[in-house]
Amino acid sequence: MLTNTYLPHVGGVARSVSAFTEEYRKRGHRVMIVAPEFSQRLPDEQDVVRIHALQNFNGSDFSVALPFSGDLSDKLNDFRPDIVHSHHPFLLGMTALRIARTRQLPLVFTHHTLYERYTHYVPADSDALKRFVIELATRYANLASLVFAPSQSIASLLRERGVKTPIAEVPTGVQLQDYTGGDGARARRELGIPASAFLAGHLGRLAEEKNLEFLAAAVADFMQRHPQVHFLLVGSGPMGERLQRLFASRGLAGRLHMPGTLQGEAQRDAYTAMDAFVFASTSETQGMVLTEAMAAGTPVIALDANGSREVVRDGINGRLLMRENSGDFVAALQWLLELPAPQRAKLRREALATAEQFSMENCAGRALQLYEPLLGQPWSLDDSLYAQWQRLRNTIGAQWDILEGVTSAAGAAFSHPPYRR
Repeated sequence: MLTNTYLPHVGGVARSVSAFTEEYRKRGHRVMIVAPEFSQRLPDEQDVVRIHALQNFNGSDFSVALPFSGDLSDKLNDFRPDIVHSHHPFLLGMTALRIARTRQLPLVFTHHTLYERYTHYVPADSDALKRFVIELATRYANLASLVFAPSQSIASLLRERGVKTPIAEVPTGVQLQDYTGGDGARARRELGIPASAFLAGHLGRLAEEKNLEFLAAAVADFMQRHPQVHFLLVGSGPMGERLQRLFASRGLAGRLHMPGTLQGEAQRDAYTAMDAFVFASTSETQGMVLTEAMAAGTPVIALDANGSREVVRDGINGRLLMRENSGDFVAALQWLLELPAPQRAKLRREALATAEQFSMENCAGRALQLYEPLLGQPWSLDDSLYAQWQRLRNTIGAQWDILEGVTSAAGAAFSHPPYRR
C-alpha cells in the first residue's frame, strides 16, 4: 500500500490504511506500507517504509512525500508483493504506478477524495485547476486494474467522469470494539460538561472543506435558544481559533468544549457522551466518523451528501437534511431534544445496527474477495493510456511539481455533493 499520509497523522486516509492493514494482518496476510516521514514516529512499526518528506508543508500539518527512495526497490524485492494498492493519484501514487508497471502487478486504486474540493490549499486555485485534478485522477483510475470507491455515490460519480476500469464499492469499515462500551459520564466529568446537559458533538479535522462555519453557526443558534445545550468539538486544524471566536462572540464560550484531538479510550468516551453527532461536510467520499459515532450508539444529524446518504436514514438512526439551511439544522436538533426517551433509545439501537453493517471485518472481507481474481496473472499497463497520463501530468510544466505537492497534501485530510464537469 502506497499512501501520501499515514499515522501518526490523523485523517481519513491514514485511518483507512491502518484499519485495513490491521484486519488483513489478523487474517494472516502481509502488508507493506510505503508512506512519508512525519516529524513524530510511531515506535515499532511493522513493515512500514518511510519516504523522505517535506514537513509541515505550506504551514499545514501534512508531510509531503518526495517520491525517491534508494532502498525501496530492495525492500520490494525482499517483500515480493502480489498486489500494489495506491491510495492517491499523485506523488506516491505515481510511485505505485511505476512499481505495478515494472513488476507487472495488479494496481488497485482507492479513490478516497474529491480532490477538486481541496484546491483552495493551492495558491493558484481556479476552476481550471479543479478540472485539471478531476481529469488527472480519472485518467489515473483508468490505469488501474480495479478501483475501490468508498461509497455508491462516488462509484456513480466516477463512472460519470469517464472511469472505465471496473469499480467496486468498498467503504472503510469501523472497528466496532473500539467504539462500544464507552464511558460518556466520565468524558463529561473530565471535560466539565454537566451530566444533565444535552450535548451536541462533532469530531474531525477543523478545516474549511468540512463546512464548519455553517455547522458552528447552526449549533450556536440552537444553543442560544436552550441554555442546557453544550457543544463538544473534538479535533484540531486551521479553523480552531476562528470557531472559538464565533462562539465567544455569541456569549457561548463557556458551553463550548474543545479538547483537541482525542484517541483511543478518550475518543470512544467522547462519542458516547454525545446526544447527537452533528455533521455538515459535503466534501466526503464516505462518512467514517458517522459510522464511528453510530458504533457508540450516537444518532447523527447530517446534510445529504456523498457518504452521509449511505449511512444516515432520516428518522431512523438520525436526521438527513436535504438543504444546507440553518433553520432546518436547528429544527432537527430541536426534534431530537424533544424526542421522548423511548424513541431516543430506539434511535440509538438503530445507530448500533447500522454500524454493524459497516464493520471493518465485513469491509476487509469484501476487499480481499476482490483482490483474489487479480492474483497470478501478468498485468501490463496500456502504453497508450500511460503515455496520455504522462502528457497530462506535464501539461503545466515545472509548476506542476509545486501544485502536485500542495494538492496531494490537502487530500491527505481526506477522507466527499460532487463537482461536476
